Amino acid sequence: MTDGFRKWRRSFRYAYEGIKYALDTQRNMKFHFCVAFLVLLAALFARLPKTDILFILLAVTLMIVTELINTAVEKTVDLAMPDRHPLAKIAKDVAAASVLVSAGFAVIVGMIVFYEPIDRLLRESRIQNSPISAGTIWVLIALVILTVIVIETRFSDKGKLVRPSLLTAVAFSIATVITIFVSQTIVALLAYTLAALIFIMLYDKKTRPFPALFLGALIGAAVTILALSCLNML
Repeated sequence: MTDGFRKWRRSFRYAYEGIKYALDTQRNMKFHFCVAFLVLLAALFARLPKTDILFILLAVTLMIVTELINTAVEKTVDLAMPDRHPLAKIAKDVAAASVLVSAGFAVIVGMIVFYEPIDRLLRESRIQNSPISAGTIWVLIALVILTVIVIETRFSDKGKLVRPSLLTAVAFSIATVITIFVSQTIVALLAYTLAALIFIMLYDKKTRPFPALFLGALIGAAVTILALSCLNML
């Protein structure tokens, strides 16, 4: 009984070391864990039913498992074939394709599960009969840009604060403006989908780290909501 427990504990430790290695070395795994944390937090905030939460857990688990398998395949191929080889490329491409399929499944699950809570939230927060003009919206976007520039120049010196991404700030600001003024929720979701695609493209090109992109998106959405709320109260 003791030997069995020791073997189980050793196996658990090895598995934990594998997850820790993937988190320490793989950028995509860090991204998946951050997104999973935000999605689960949103699920608790929206008070989703048990069935929806199970689907979210399934999508998150599948996403992380395929990324772990992809990492294992990549390291095994690198060990067996250090030089470039067509078969090694095929093995890595197929492993990466499994991650892509699971990511697509996770996105579809998220759109289906969160559509009704998001639709309800947007219907309650939309601005009705707003006198805000197109010029005001451009001034609002300029305010977002100035906010990011001020944070970069005044508070990001000497590594004190992560420098926010200007492109993600503008993208999520525009998506927020569209979300507040359109009457159809699907249009708002498409606007945020385009903003998220910009986020992913910048992350994939390694122009900015994930915290900088996330901070930019947060600033763009928060400044836009705050400014429009103030204008609506006038």
